[in-house]
Amino acid sequence: MIKIKKLNIGIIGLGVGEAHLKSYKEIPNVEVKSICDIDVNRLEFIGNKYEIEGRFQESKNITEDPNIDIVSICSYDNFHAEQLISCFRNGKHVMVEKPVVLFKEEAEVVVREWKDSNCLITSNLILRESPRFKNIKKMITEKYFGDIYHIEGDYLHNILHKITDGWRGKMPFYSTVYGGGIHLIDLMRWLMNDEVKEVCAMGNNILTKNTNYKYPEIMTSLLKFNGGATGKNTATYGPQRTKFHSLNIFGTKRSYVNHRGEGEIFSGDTENDLILDSTPYPGFVKGDLLPEFISSIRMGDEPNVKGEDIFRVMDVCFAIWEAYEKKITVEVSYIL
Repeated sequence: MIKIKKLNIGIIGLGVGEAHLKSYKEIPNVEVKSICDIDVNRLEFIGNKYEIEGRFQESKNITEDPNIDIVSICSYDNFHAEQLISCFRNGKHVMVEKPVVLFKEEAEVVVREWKDSNCLITSNLILRESPRFKNIKKMITEKYFGDIYHIEGDYLHNILHKITDGWRGKMPFYSTVYGGGIHLIDLMRWLMNDEVKEVCAMGNNILTKNTNYKYPEIMTSLLKFNGGATGKNTATYGPQRTKFHSLNIFGTKRSYVNHRGEGEIFSGDTENDLILDSTPYPGFVKGDLLPEFISSIRMGDEPNVKGEDIFRVMDVCFAIWEAYEKKITVEVSYIL
């Protein structure tokens, strides 16, 4: 019988990092050895709750520890680049919360370090784990909708406090596209199996004009894919509604409309042309990508959300921000 090596985990950031911790604890032959948070009270609470011995306020105690195999980076976004570089220089595989970095220059350095490390990286682009979206991916691949000529994916989540009162709004730079819209941009390029060629964007700060948040709260972007299809992404943290991942797909044979309940498939414009889709949505929790990532490390395979995916979707986000600032259409420049 082949003995499987135990993998030791370190987690940096214990907000969403707690969800990672819970998921790791369900995976056989994996142990969370160390945790890190700048909030000592949170650190002690989580450490006591899950009986974790290694507790640190400095991330290098994890990224430079030779006994740690995998690091979950769930820290503030502006710390990601430095922590990623330290992980790769010390031979750690990494699950990093999105956005992986905040600036193109950081991405270029991180990519070089990653490529030199022979380590695996993935990110929590979790919409790929939704049973409904997996089923839609299969239908698109099998040409059930015909040729897709337009797709829309919107991130709608009433979490305005995260940018008006939370740490995100206190960073030197933050974008709701990078933090929320990125999920739907990744979903669209994954569903389409195609890359975004060019973008344009508009936004406003009507919801945050009387706060300290100085960047557009809502951003709407138009996308053009290499294959010719068009797309649209809206990211907003302030809608008066329940959290929702809006998805509309328009094909030459059929169209799809996502709903919080059953999805709708149309083949015409009458009620007789409607089929309901009861595939579960959303159907996932934050840590659902981790078991597959652990399996990829053990098998030496690429994870489902590959490093190329992470940096390519960031390149689209970078282009969207440039298009917004310059008020022009921008061609996406890919690092990978």
